[in-house]
Amino acid sequence: MEKNFLKKLGLRKHNAGTSTGLESTNSGKYIKSFSPVDGEFIGSVSKTTREEYDQLIEKAQAAFQVWREIPAPRRGEIVRQYGLELRKYKDPLGRLVSYEMGKSLQEGWGEVQEMIDICDFAVGLSRQLYGLTIQSERPYHRMMEQWHPLGIVGVISAFNFPVAVWSWNAMLALVCGDVVVWKPSEKVPLCSVACQNIFREVLEENGVPEGVVTIINGDYKVGEFMTTDPRVPLISATGSIRMGKIVGGVVASRLGRSILELGGNNGIIVTPSADLKLVLTGALFGAVGTAGQRCTSTRRLIVHESVYNEVKQNLANAYKQLHIGNPLDEHNHVGPLIDRDAVEKYLNAIEEVKKEGGKFLVEGGVLEGKGYESGCYVKPCIAEVEHDFRMVHEETFAPILYLIKYKDLEQAIAYHNEVPQGLSSAIMTTNMREAEQFLSVAGSDCGIANVNIGTSGAEIGGAFGGEKETGGGRESGSDSWKAYMRRQTNTVNYSTELPLAQGIKFDL
Repeated sequence: MEKNFLKKLGLRKHNAGTSTGLESTNSGKYIKSFSPVDGEFIGSVSKTTREEYDQLIEKAQAAFQVWREIPAPRRGEIVRQYGLELRKYKDPLGRLVSYEMGKSLQEGWGEVQEMIDICDFAVGLSRQLYGLTIQSERPYHRMMEQWHPLGIVGVISAFNFPVAVWSWNAMLALVCGDVVVWKPSEKVPLCSVACQNIFREVLEENGVPEGVVTIINGDYKVGEFMTTDPRVPLISATGSIRMGKIVGGVVASRLGRSILELGGNNGIIVTPSADLKLVLTGALFGAVGTAGQRCTSTRRLIVHESVYNEVKQNLANAYKQLHIGNPLDEHNHVGPLIDRDAVEKYLNAIEEVKKEGGKFLVEGGVLEGKGYESGCYVKPCIAEVEHDFRMVHEETFAPILYLIKYKDLEQAIAYHNEVPQGLSSAIMTTNMREAEQFLSVAGSDCGIANVNIGTSGAEIGGAFGGEKETGGGRESGSDSWKAYMRRQTNTVNYSTELPLAQGIKFDL
């Protein structure tokens, strides 16, 4: 039976199209989308060929010539209208995200709300793309900095946030005057088509060229079209560390720019003074939300020895109460992993932890039987480990939580910082000194450091990103808009002389 939310989003089961804006996009090769919820085939999109890609880039280049001349507040108004449309489509788009990716319906709706929020943020930003005035050392001279759009921004997004991460990049890039070419994950292609369908209507109503926002579909080879293309000055890529190193190297080799949002191996330090109710809530959602498939998922719980037993017992009891099943059922807390490859990696990680000597407080495994026919449902599990286990230093995109015991805060911070990733972190404490030490230069080495909240769930007002092998990129709020623009320094001489800087004399 056709899903009602597919119809509402302009998608046809078995043939969703591509929404690239080309008259013909049928390459004869397709990406098929299967839901991890029930294993059903949802639809397919045509893979973008090299010839089609070049046509789309030319179309985007032409659209940029128009879009950059539109005043920024007017660009913001168009983004505002998109935000209004997203409010209308929040329910069906959230359901599609939940069904195609597998995250809970609450999280699917939450992801669309993030899109709405970043639209609101971008609207305000469209009137605040400010530069600087600078005092010149030369008389009757004025210096200033201003910011101009880059051109085409290429966005490569991952499966775990099928729509939100694109919007973080796209909405800021659009108000900055850029145009956007989006390469979504081949695991969730229909979500991107739905977003494009909604945006197309807004652009048409405003008489804006469709090439302002464009999709290309395919595997990593299609992504390579963009990463190697000097016509695309900025690539924003979200995904694995392995992928990020390849993308970063290729883009740098042509002196392009990149924003890299890569792996996370996020830890929460639990101190003796911690409010254990907050610990339970923060750690539980952080570890099992999105079935452990967030880059900000909590993977390590570093607990002081004085409260260790109580914390682990609280968690074990809570895990017994988790409902695992169809994420479109709001009574369920945990949905499936994205596909069976992810399940295999989850099982391999569990075996490796056992080989290293880890003991499972809550056992893992694959769920079978009615409601689990897709083969993608697994049990969230908890392992007691040592801080230096090899698997503890790697990111497994699955609901595996590692418990680590520590003696003092300096040791806890050392354990926390010894992994190669550096995205999100947290400390649970009611001691001001402990909190400030965690936030100090000698504390967390992550791009995000929280006190008395978990590692997962960031607001769009703050720049999102991490350090070390997480890539160093920043997206969304704060002043991250500068990454999507080029800085220009201007000096204006309004005198009748032409003095040189630094007092240099060049008289004839």
